[in-house]
Amino acid sequence: MALPDWSPRVDVKEDDKEYLIKAELSGVNKEDVHVTVQDGRLSIRGERKTDVEEKRRTFHRREWSYGTFERTFVLPRGIDTAGITAEFKDGMLWVRVPKSAEIGRRATEVQIQ
Repeated sequence: MALPDWSPRVDVKEDDKEYLIKAELSGVNKEDVHVTVQDGRLSIRGERKTDVEEKRRTFHRREWSYGTFERTFVLPRGIDTAGITAEFKDGMLWVRVPKSAEIGRRATEVQIQ
């Protein structure tokens, strides 16, 4: 199993209805990003490719990372995996992970002792 070449920065937020994963993927093409859910894990994989023309130039400083990346998140219980959506725009990826409506509506009485 190969290690990724770099790792994008992410924010993970939660509210009453969903978890929101926001990943910074500047310089990555939408076609090179893949989001999958399997065995209770959400994975974001992709690749930032270098320009052929850039390979012919001499760099004095190079801070951007290129190559493959992968971020994996363990999903908590009570997730509606069928309702997960992803949007990619302007180098940002937003993955919305909705909470299950059944979990939010289920009322449990706690016995007081």
